[in-house]
Amino acid sequence: MIPLSHLSTLGGLTGSSIDLALLILRLSLGAVFLAHGINHIYGGGKIAGTGRWFESLGMKPGILHAWTASLTEIGAGALLVLGLLTPVAAAGVVGVMLVAWITNHRTNGFFIFRPGEGWEYVMTLTMMGIVVGILGPGHWSVDGHVDALQRLWGWPGLAITLIGGGGGCALLLLTFWRPVKPAQDTP
Repeated sequence: MIPLSHLSTLGGLTGSSIDLALLILRLSLGAVFLAHGINHIYGGGKIAGTGRWFESLGMKPGILHAWTASLTEIGAGALLVLGLLTPVAAAGVVGVMLVAWITNHRTNGFFIFRPGEGWEYVMTLTMMGIVVGILGPGHWSVDGHVDALQRLWGWPGLAITLIGGGGGCALLLLTFWRPVKPAQDTP
């Protein structure tokens, strides 16, 4: 966290304005992740449909990855709303979004409204996860009232977020991702 003595160099920000901004960031990101995870389980095609969709992306077995992604989204979302173990929650955000970016969005261009959905949305959520992992949840959080958890803000938070999220993504993709090869036309 930025020492209050340095706030004059940041346009006169106060500790309360920083805590409010971090609260808004956490609640926004947490709510999106909670909604996404719950929707994967109960919305549309429910968890079975989500599993079939994951399978079509090459994440096999699809049902395992549907549950893994959904529960990670719900867990990360809940932790962000509470501001509890924030870098771990941020790692969940980064991991899930990197997997989505690589398996589904990367080849579809930038804009989300393009066919196949571009990568602007997952990029934004990934970056929000990294930012909240670095800055921490602010003092208006569970972490803000536990001295040991405040030591996870800053560089340690960045390391937890990138190693946990990026490493988890890499391990998952190397272990389970088997993208379907496009059919080749035969003459």
